[in-house]
Amino acid sequence: MGTTVDQMLAEMRKAKEIGADVLEIRLDCLRKFNPHQDLEILIKRSPLPTLITYRPLREGGQYDGDENRRQDALRLAMHLGASYVDIELEIPTIGIAMGERGLISRILSPKFGAYLTYGALEASAISAPGQPLAKDLWDLYNFRLIRPDTKVYGVISKPVGHSKSPLLFNAAFKSAGLNAVYLHLLVDDVKKFFETYSAVDFVAGCSCGIPHKEVALKCMDEIDPIAKKIGAINNIMRRPDGTLTAFNTDYIGAISAIEDGLRELNGATPAVGSPLAGKLFVVLGAGGAGKALAYGAAQKGARIVVANRTLERAKELAGNVGGQAMTLDEVASFHPEDEMVLANATSVGMTPKIDQTPIPKRRKSCSGWSWRSTHKTFINAISHGKLRSRKF
Repeated sequence: MGTTVDQMLAEMRKAKEIGADVLEIRLDCLRKFNPHQDLEILIKRSPLPTLITYRPLREGGQYDGDENRRQDALRLAMHLGASYVDIELEIPTIGIAMGERGLISRILSPKFGAYLTYGALEASAISAPGQPLAKDLWDLYNFRLIRPDTKVYGVISKPVGHSKSPLLFNAAFKSAGLNAVYLHLLVDDVKKFFETYSAVDFVAGCSCGIPHKEVALKCMDEIDPIAKKIGAINNIMRRPDGTLTAFNTDYIGAISAIEDGLRELNGATPAVGSPLAGKLFVVLGAGGAGKALAYGAAQKGARIVVANRTLERAKELAGNVGGQAMTLDEVASFHPEDEMVLANATSVGMTPKIDQTPIPKRRKSCSGWSWRSTHKTFINAISHGKLRSRKF
């Protein structure tokens, strides 16, 4: 590459001879550069259209001088008739990804130095996949409070967009004055997710939903004894040294909700002992959620029946909690006893197919059953032929 004006003119002629269409003139390669004189010669005498480049060191070039002088030279090249000018400026950037997986790039833009993000005024005005509502940025994600040192938490699941967890946690973070944000994290492969996002503040901790409650165990450095006994987790914490510790609080929350529902149903006040003691407790599903429910109910003295699509998995879980096993098909003709509890821990009935039920609809009313589906896992307490539904 020429380092004098004469050398560059010679290279221009050679480039034309071999069939070039445009000539790049690298001003930063000139050992001595007189802007007005040299640019006029190079541009006016060029046999082909010109692309003027004046590349600084930060961009891999050779210019190591005043930035204003560099930009002045490029403006002069435009004035003198250069066909093209290569502009390299340090300006704010906006980096976003599309779709549901790209939502985190939009919400976390202030954490990673982006200049701005986009928010739609209303759902009908969304202009790109994954674009959030401006109102959600302010009210749900506390967007204006996000800084480079903000810790990121979230729920890992698939599907995940239906989760109400961000509503709960972000409101709690703001109320407590914590510099943190909680997001929906659509995850296909748990192992790859934790390998990719390994920074202490991203992800600092997460909730673990379907279908990852069991497989995520293999990614943990430490597992709480109860979670290990259950064989599933729903709560993951990243320690300051980067290691991951897992817990299971599903069984506490679910069983407490069921106990409260039974006391309310029977008009009883809280007392020593569990209202589940001695009751028949049927768990639909032998996955992570089912394991937590079966363990929790067994700890309260309930008699456990596990129903699953595959009998082998039902038998494995039932054996761990001293219960019985059956298939989901058998539940349709199962005769419930008074005050038994039915817990749906399958993914059937979740978003987007919220009207589906694990028991065939044609059998919903058989043998005293009645059924009501909710968008999340539900607990149905049956007493005297009546059904009550409680979300948790």
